[in-house]
Amino acid sequence: MAKTEKDPADQEAGKKETAKQDAGKKEKTKPEGAKKEGGKKEGGKPEGGKKEKGKEPAEKAAPAPPPRLLVKYQKEVLPSLADKFGRKNPMSLPRLDKIVVNMGVGAATQEKKFLETAAEAMGQITGQKPIITKARQAISAFKLREGMPIGCKVTLRGKKMYEFMDRLISLALPRVRDFRGISRKAFDGNGSYSLGLAEQLVFPELNPDKFTRVQGMNITFVIRNANDDESREMLTQMGMPFQTEEATGKKKR
Repeated sequence: MAKTEKDPADQEAGKKETAKQDAGKKEKTKPEGAKKEGGKKEGGKPEGGKKEKGKEPAEKAAPAPPPRLLVKYQKEVLPSLADKFGRKNPMSLPRLDKIVVNMGVGAATQEKKFLETAAEAMGQITGQKPIITKARQAISAFKLREGMPIGCKVTLRGKKMYEFMDRLISLALPRVRDFRGISRKAFDGNGSYSLGLAEQLVFPELNPDKFTRVQGMNITFVIRNANDDESREMLTQMGMPFQTEEATGKKKR
C-alpha cells in the first residue's frame, strides 16, 4: 500500500502539542524548593524588590556632642554678661568670632624643610590644613625675596574654634614652663586679644621625637561687640587664665 502524505499544517500542530507536553513535564519535575529562602529567585534578587527579612539597615552613628566651651558660653557666660552689662539683646553681647593661629618660620629662607615641618605641626594642633604665607616685601639683610614662603596660618571658626580654645586652656597653657598666667593688657583696642607661645610642644598632640626643632606661634582671639574690658570679662568667665592684678603690680615695682 502507498504511504499517505500528511498535511504540513497538521505536522506543525503536532509539533506544538509535543512541545507543550514536554514543558509541562519539566515544570512537574522541577523541585518546589527551587526558590531560595527569603523570597529570592534563582538569580539571587528578591521578588518584587522586597528586602530580606531579618536584615535591618545599619543604625546611623550618633552626632558628636557640641564643644564643652560652646555649651558653657551659651548657658552660663551669656546670661552673666547680660546681667553685668545690662543688655537684653544677646546679639549685642561679646562673642568669639574666630581664632587665628600663625607661625612665622624665618629659617625657611635657608631650608624649606623647616616650613613643611611647621605646617605639619600646625595641622596636627588645629585639626585643619594651614595655608602658606608669603613675604610681602624683599629684605636683603635677611636674604628674603618678595613672594618667598615664610610662614603658615590657620583660621578657626565654629566648633573647631571652641575645641581648640578648650585644649589651649585645659592642656597647653598648664604645660608651659613657669607659667604664671597670661597678660591682661594684650588687647588691640577693639576687643581682640593676642598671646604668644614660645614652643609648640606644649600641645600633647605633637610627638617630641618627630618635631625636634623649637617653633613658636601667635594666637589671636577675634571678639565682636566688645571693647577691651568687656572682652577681658568674657574670656575670664570662659576660663582664660589671666594674671592677677597683684602680680602685675609687683612686676611694675
